[in-house]
Amino acid sequence: MSLFPDTPPAYRVLARKYRPSDFAALIGQEAMVQTLANAIRTGRLAQAWLLTGVRGVGKTSTARIIARCLNCTGPDGTGGPTVTPCGVCDACVQIAAGQHIDVIEMDAASNTGVDDVREIIEAVRYASVSARYKVYIIDEVHMLSKSAFNALLKTLEEPPPHVKFVLATTEIDKVPATILSRCQRFDLRRVPLARLEAHFAEIARAEGVEAEAEAIHLIARAAEGSVRDGLSILDQAIAMGGARLQADLVRELLGLAGRGRVTRLLATIVEADAAAALAEVDQAHEAGVEPLALVRALLELVHQLTRAKSAGQLDPQIAEADRATLQPILDRLGFPALHRLWQLLLKGYQEIAIAPDPADAAAMAVLRAVHAAGMPGPEELVALLAAAPAAAAPAAAVPAAAAPAGGAPAGGAPEGRNPSPEAPAGPALRPSQPRDFRAVVRLFAEQGEPLLARQLNDKVACTAFETGDNGTILGLRALTELPPGFARGIADRLARWTGTGWEVRLDTGDAGGLSLFDEERAQAEAARARALADPAVRFLLENFPESEFIGVRPDSTEEAA
Repeated sequence: MSLFPDTPPAYRVLARKYRPSDFAALIGQEAMVQTLANAIRTGRLAQAWLLTGVRGVGKTSTARIIARCLNCTGPDGTGGPTVTPCGVCDACVQIAAGQHIDVIEMDAASNTGVDDVREIIEAVRYASVSARYKVYIIDEVHMLSKSAFNALLKTLEEPPPHVKFVLATTEIDKVPATILSRCQRFDLRRVPLARLEAHFAEIARAEGVEAEAEAIHLIARAAEGSVRDGLSILDQAIAMGGARLQADLVRELLGLAGRGRVTRLLATIVEADAAAALAEVDQAHEAGVEPLALVRALLELVHQLTRAKSAGQLDPQIAEADRATLQPILDRLGFPALHRLWQLLLKGYQEIAIAPDPADAAAMAVLRAVHAAGMPGPEELVALLAAAPAAAAPAAAVPAAAAPAGGAPAGGAPEGRNPSPEAPAGPALRPSQPRDFRAVVRLFAEQGEPLLARQLNDKVACTAFETGDNGTILGLRALTELPPGFARGIADRLARWTGTGWEVRLDTGDAGGLSLFDEERAQAEAARARALADPAVRFLLENFPESEFIGVRPDSTEEAA
């Protein structure tokens, strides 16, 4: 007599109750099923199979089906290996119950050591007790240690004829190549969304549950290709909703945002309405919508709009109420805007996953998308610039004090002398003869005198540059203290390099030009002022508040000059 007579029988969750018992019930893996079925029919049985794929796609179920196919004896006990196990013989019944002595399942996650593998190696030498084949199913095989893998290699390559191995893993990259080369590998794919929807709808009908199509769709989408994950969600939803499964209930269960809420939020983003967008985010948070789920729903909607843009129309399955909101958005946004919105939301999704407060991160991600939607895109910016006022006329010439070196009149220069940087008309100059003060500085740099070249560029101003029949007169004014014999050293080197006479004098007084270094700086400041005064530049700075003016780069013709 039972001590607990009123105790109901143990409930079996849907994932176990509807676990496939043969290849016909295994959904979404047609290629693998066909290969294994042909191998069993023709007797081309490998010594080991390796099944890989994400969680819940049927790896362990496939391993058990293989064990049943190999050991089924048929209802009369005389059958051989078959693709369609009978399900009634002792082998089929005991394997389905996990009680067959010759079908050994080992969880490598909890039996990782070499000693666990040694037990298998010792046991394979003995014949099976009652089955045709002794089948070892090693789940999560990637968890085995390196020494355990090495110990298994020889047995896996040449097991006794009565032994078969079925290995299963979710992380195939962690399985050594030496193991992979000894197995026939099958990659179990994620089950397509449509197949999952049909499968879950059939199970709901079998359980006597009236399920809305949208509710089944939400469960199948949340399963992400995993049958077991989807059945677990379906089981929980049935327990929550009873005999009627509604979409709103599933959204609440999964923390998803309703389609109408997401559509309204996207509309506020496109309209660049920050206040309305934040209000939608806050309402979604108060309704229990997870921040990640909200942004993910936005990403899915943007993806759907992008595909609709390519197809030229919205998906016909979209509700009429949502179409009225989405069609104007689709007409307004081009591909560049949709791609930018996708990138911004995707960046926000990644930030939410690591943020200390996901709700705040979601609000910031939405605000960033709102502000980006209010700014002109590259294609709009080109049109705006084309319509902007023409650039102002070039600014006045640089003052004489900032003019190029070589001709600024200075105190001490003889009256009537020509201080222009251009060489006056006169006798033909030697090819190496500098024509102005800048050329003198370049000559010193080219002749391996970088220190003197730097001093001429930075520490002196040119007060005179005159070329005549008797040579060249170069007038300099020191802006800082110069070493003794500076002028004589400059003159001697120039005479030696050019083959003509040079007179270098140091003029005194405060009058005079700037150094080449100061001239270049003045010219850069003048170019910057001209650029900042340009209407097009002002337009860019005003319409892009976070933009920064870096500088002016001369065009190729100026650089060549």
